[in-house]
Amino acid sequence: MKKRIIAVAIASSMMVTGCMENDPNKRAKIGAGIGAVTGAIIGNNVGGGGGRNRFAGAVIGALAGGAVGHYMDEQARELRRALESELAADYATIERLDMDTIKISLSSEASFSLDSASLKSTMKPALNRVASVMGRYNKTVVYVVGHTDSTGSDSHNQGLSERRASSVSGYLSGRGVSRNRLYAEGRGESQPRASNSTHQGRKLNRRVELFINAVVAGRESHASRSPY
Repeated sequence: MKKRIIAVAIASSMMVTGCMENDPNKRAKIGAGIGAVTGAIIGNNVGGGGGRNRFAGAVIGALAGGAVGHYMDEQARELRRALESELAADYATIERLDMDTIKISLSSEASFSLDSASLKSTMKPALNRVASVMGRYNKTVVYVVGHTDSTGSDSHNQGLSERRASSVSGYLSGRGVSRNRLYAEGRGESQPRASNSTHQGRKLNRRVELFINAVVAGRESHASRSPY
């Protein structure tokens, strides 16, 4: 049932996007469409009503719908400046997924030793800068999601991905990001970015992703939605 709900939501999102190729208001409408369909996913990914209640009061105020794009644009620019050296070294990537979502992907090689969930000291200054930006943009919630390659058993990889996500989330919390804004989970080897049959593919698959979601007034889904 969960997979069917997610599939319908994704299909609906694609339909919204596909109908607006020549629409000058495309960006705003795509953001609204994605916000509408993600409501179908809420209870399946973030613990139902408990998840909604947890995140509903997690931020100071909420954004009006028309202010979301500018707010997230500014936050993305600050994050790119904060992670300039990590971006140049391919230790991190930053993407805008839609109007109200920023995705940061951190290389596990740069963040953790082999089979370890303890953060490397070399990544901590970067996370300090990320936490500082998040502190200034406090009308957001943050999903920290861990991933592994397929080396090792499913259960081992799932546990490792969870521990690494928790490690990053805990570090951000210790640097001033309210724990009520943070949600950590692991996806193990289930969502690879590339083939696990090559060294480069496995390297890409070992990562921790941060999904920064704006909390929008009147749209509870954005205060509690999972990135998937």
